[in-house]
Amino acid sequence: MSRFRTATIGLTAAAAAAVLLTGCVDRAGADTAPDAFPTGDITFYTPTQAGGATDLTARTLATALESELGVSVIVDNRPGGAGSVGMEHVAGQAADGHTIAVLPVEVAMLGHLDYDTDPADYDFLAQVNSQPGTIAVPADSPYETLGDLVAAAEAAPGTITISNAGAGSIWEAGALELGSAAGVEFQGVPFDGGAPAVTAAVGGQVDAVVAGIGETAPAHEDGRLRVLAVFTEEPAPALDGVPTATEQGFDVVIGSWAVVAAPVGLDAAVRSTLEDALQVAAESAAYIEFIESSGNIPLFLGAEETTAFVSAEHERFGTLLAGR
Repeated sequence: MSRFRTATIGLTAAAAAAVLLTGCVDRAGADTAPDAFPTGDITFYTPTQAGGATDLTARTLATALESELGVSVIVDNRPGGAGSVGMEHVAGQAADGHTIAVLPVEVAMLGHLDYDTDPADYDFLAQVNSQPGTIAVPADSPYETLGDLVAAAEAAPGTITISNAGAGSIWEAGALELGSAAGVEFQGVPFDGGAPAVTAAVGGQVDAVVAGIGETAPAHEDGRLRVLAVFTEEPAPALDGVPTATEQGFDVVIGSWAVVAAPVGLDAAVRSTLEDALQVAAESAAYIEFIESSGNIPLFLGAEETTAFVSAEHERFGTLLAGR
């Protein structure tokens, strides 16, 4: 069986409607395809710090896209505001296909948290991975299990610090969900991205970190961190022997994902060219090896399915984050 699978999902009625609506949108210039695309270098934005999972995803895809499209694909990091800074920047660029971005799950969340971001600002081209969440502590931490960490939070409410990728990020939401499931209060410590949040935990600046498996597994393997739990329904092969939060009595299942998008208004032919190139990149041996080696799940959804998926996630987070 191939190590790569093309993902399929059961679409909700709302998501299916999103696909139909997307198909009905009259894109500016869609009837007149350019003579050639691309006509120059492509800037591939990521709204995160260098070194994090989203950044490394962009850089690995960029290498494959260069070979497929025959132009330079330059990764540009625009961190800040839980990703909103970079997302807003991308949304304001020309919709000519020479600006694309890897956007994390927060693109479906931030609009519910009073940030000026909206999935409607983008043409979604592909979903390229999913990433389970984890909670980890410094290697010398006295907390050997998730139960130990929760007990400490029960004994001293609001004093156990947990770093995350930023206020409004999926990993802040993960820590909040854990606190709710355990009936305790943690003190969140936001950073601009997963990489600095993990670094803070490695350095003992916080008691724990909630981050994606791709960011915590390497530090777990080399002894800098100890992952206490994976926020998945089943144990993760990348973290052999690490139990799920559910197995330890805390019903928390949450994770991230990455999509590739462009400013809304792409020419239909340009969109198709980018979608095809992204499929080749996402199915490349180098990309699959990178994603699997970091504990994430490689997959590919095309433009229509991704648009519907993001729409459904946007609706789900609207419910989850209501009253936060």
